[in-house]
Amino acid sequence: MIEVLVVDDDTRVARVNAAYVEKMPGFRVAGEAHSAAEALRSIEALPRLDLVLMDHYLPDETGLAVVREMRRRGHQTDVIMVTAARDVATVQAAMRHGALQYLVKPFAFAGLRVKLEAYAELRRTLDGGGEAEQAEVDRIFGALSAPVDPGLPKGHSPTTAELVRQCLLQAEGPLSAQEIADRTGVSRQTAQRYLKLLERTGRTRLTLKYGDAGRPEHRYVWATRA
Repeated sequence: MIEVLVVDDDTRVARVNAAYVEKMPGFRVAGEAHSAAEALRSIEALPRLDLVLMDHYLPDETGLAVVREMRRRGHQTDVIMVTAARDVATVQAAMRHGALQYLVKPFAFAGLRVKLEAYAELRRTLDGGGEAEQAEVDRIFGALSAPVDPGLPKGHSPTTAELVRQCLLQAEGPLSAQEIADRTGVSRQTAQRYLKLLERTGRTRLTLKYGDAGRPEHRYVWATRA
């Protein structure tokens, strides 16, 4: 099991994120913390810790300050930043201090799931040990990247496309653009744009849901499940 510490100043958000983690096979919540001081105490006290989901805006210090202190104390625990901070300086500082991923709030379960699945894949890759040829090195460094579709037109994000794909794959039936927007945290317009793109490239299939009046609702299902 991958043991995870969830750090967020908002106790409700921490509980939601912890619930998301617990839904992931192979992951377990080792604890929650709501301040920098509490996070550092948990990191010191937990007998085993693999990953920290780290908020940046904490009441007594920043999440990056916690990461710096972790490294100063010799803790090499992996970190994924989970925060509303989206300025480039903070993102750059997170990279320099060894954060493996950066997830911008608000997000839905599908957004965090993509990051955790990529992290689990990285762990499986590294568990093999030994020496690595260039191809293996490239695979290790690419394990945390969202799958890139070379066919995406300019201006489309592979990360957003993967978010929509994961949402459709997890759905029990066809979804509308609004339902995908609600589940992923993107806008309805963004969801609609990516759905149309995926439909044009044959990855999704469009179905129509007719109501009592008005235009039929467009609903989408991942093509491999249709």
